[in-house]
Amino acid sequence: MDNKAEILAIDDTPANLRVVADVLSPAGYTVATVTNGDRAIKRLQNYIPDLILLDIQMPGMDGFETCRKIKENPHTANIPIIFLTALSDDKSISKGFDLGAVDYITKPFREVEMLARVKTHLQLRNFMAQLEQQVQQRTADLTQALEKLRSSQMQLVQQEKMATLGNLVAGVAHEINNPLGFIGGNLSMLQECLVDLTEIVKGYRQAYPEPSPQLAEAIQEVDLDFLLEDIPKNIASMEKGVKRIANISTSLRTFSRTDTEVKTEFHLHEGLDSTLLILKYRLKANDKRPAIEIVKNYGDIPEIKCYPGQINQVFMNILANAIDALEEKTKSKTFQEIEKNNNCITLSTEISTDKKDIIVRIMDNGMGMPLSVQEKIFEQGFTTKEVGKGTGLGMAIACDIVTEKHGGKITCSSELGQGTEFVISLPFHE
Repeated sequence: MDNKAEILAIDDTPANLRVVADVLSPAGYTVATVTNGDRAIKRLQNYIPDLILLDIQMPGMDGFETCRKIKENPHTANIPIIFLTALSDDKSISKGFDLGAVDYITKPFREVEMLARVKTHLQLRNFMAQLEQQVQQRTADLTQALEKLRSSQMQLVQQEKMATLGNLVAGVAHEINNPLGFIGGNLSMLQECLVDLTEIVKGYRQAYPEPSPQLAEAIQEVDLDFLLEDIPKNIASMEKGVKRIANISTSLRTFSRTDTEVKTEFHLHEGLDSTLLILKYRLKANDKRPAIEIVKNYGDIPEIKCYPGQINQVFMNILANAIDALEEKTKSKTFQEIEKNNNCITLSTEISTDKKDIIVRIMDNGMGMPLSVQEKIFEQGFTTKEVGKGTGLGMAIACDIVTEKHGGKITCSSELGQGTEFVISLPFHE
């Protein structure tokens, strides 16, 4: 309420201060008084009134100087000041307004005028305070809405990207399975037939130990004993190849898992391995560098309840960035220099000491990052890559998936010239 406001009166004449208090106090205002500018400045260090009535003509620090110092202080700058003075010339009035005063009351003042002006400026102050609060609230609401919109856009872009990749991978895995089943089935049948044929050949050789000259020559040309020994080995080798392709197909399906609305049991090692399989083509040697070495220090960890597709997405973003960092390192070193300290990505998993989290560490020995980059690495839109090669969404989405979707933590530590390590902590229940 305006009539419960606190007012500071500054005047070098005690009689004037008594008159001000006699007028304002009955109206419900709390009036504090000081007799000069210096005391007023000191009083304002611990006391912030709602309005100040300030005399201009005072010994020492006059009203104009007192007003200037009040307005220079950010803690008191917004307090409305009404000059209470006998000076009514245009120059004095103009100077007062230039210094930040809101109004003048000319001495000798009329009681009704003072009450009206004080009430008006207190109402204006309250209105401005309410308006500022509303603006701040609206700004906060708009900022929050903008962040939600950006987050939604970011997730939609990445979800679409991962959905496309997942569909492609799932489709490839499905297409592999059809001929793979055909080959595997025929190999089993071929092996059974070969066993039967081998027994028949052995029976013929026992029944007819002395073949005709033409047959003996044919047996020698094809080296029958070698064939009987080598063909089973070839079939066994092909069976291993079929199993290898089947494992690849399984890994592809693991990576492209479509998340359900609820978390499902998932082993993080499967996610890491399937992601490495997708990126295997980028790990191979080329004319500029040897193959990127993958070191696995997997611990004995249990399955966790999570969204597997989203966790694989996190692994994909981090591992792809690690490979990018090693590729960047290649630009400044020769093939021979890299061979001496081979490009390497190390994957480690363990259970935290308090048995509450599974910790995944992904470390590369690339060029590393300065502290200024580390501080922004999880910000949406931030990227160090060239135009067209990075969206600035990958690590922001990884952070959102780990922290918001799974209640975990993700941190980054790096040292220039040494490499970078990402540490992911995901909660689990034994």
